[in-house]
Amino acid sequence: MVHKRFISVALVALAAVLATSVTRAANSAPAIDAFRAAFASVSDYTYTLHSHETLGSRVQDRTYDYYFMKPHYAKTLIVAGDGTGSGGVWVGGDQVSGHQGGILAGIHLKISVHDPRATSIRGYTIPDGLLQNIVETYATVPGKLTQVDGGILMGQPTDRLELDVTDPAANHGISKQVLYLSKTTHWPVRQLLYSGDTIVQDQTYTNIKTNVGLTQSDFPF
Repeated sequence: MVHKRFISVALVALAAVLATSVTRAANSAPAIDAFRAAFASVSDYTYTLHSHETLGSRVQDRTYDYYFMKPHYAKTLIVAGDGTGSGGVWVGGDQVSGHQGGILAGIHLKISVHDPRATSIRGYTIPDGLLQNIVETYATVPGKLTQVDGGILMGQPTDRLELDVTDPAANHGISKQVLYLSKTTHWPVRQLLYSGDTIVQDQTYTNIKTNVGLTQSDFPF
């Protein structure tokens, strides 16, 4: 009896290991590995984020300038669209130091990273917009991940990652994520997020520059 019980426990443990291995394999792709290698070679980067986002009847169009320095310094400035002139700095943790645009630009406040004043209409935060965090969602959000050729996008040959999300309710209501990465640089080019059949976020990433020489003084907190 003890012997049979031991075998049963061992089989259950083996099944759990195999299930975990399958999950990990499903959430890996050559394009993710190529991006990680490219990201490992940089100390900082800047880029421009063009974002179209919807939530019910609400629509938000914004262009952000993003600045990042390892290990966890980030700064954004909205340069066009809703909230132009607003910006924020995140240096890890659960707070951001930010300011609004216009006549309030000189007033800096430290607020929660999830405060509506510091997020997009769907609740995306400053660290959510970091390119490495965007790519890593495809490796960490449970679901079925596939990679195919993405064709030419914005003048670049691309790889296309598609993630069919297991639990949209645990993923901002997103049921499918699609990411295009450059085959040349391996950095992201465009992302589409779906809620059902509806695109609720369309982002493009332009003017990516790496190792530009940012310092901590570029991230006043």
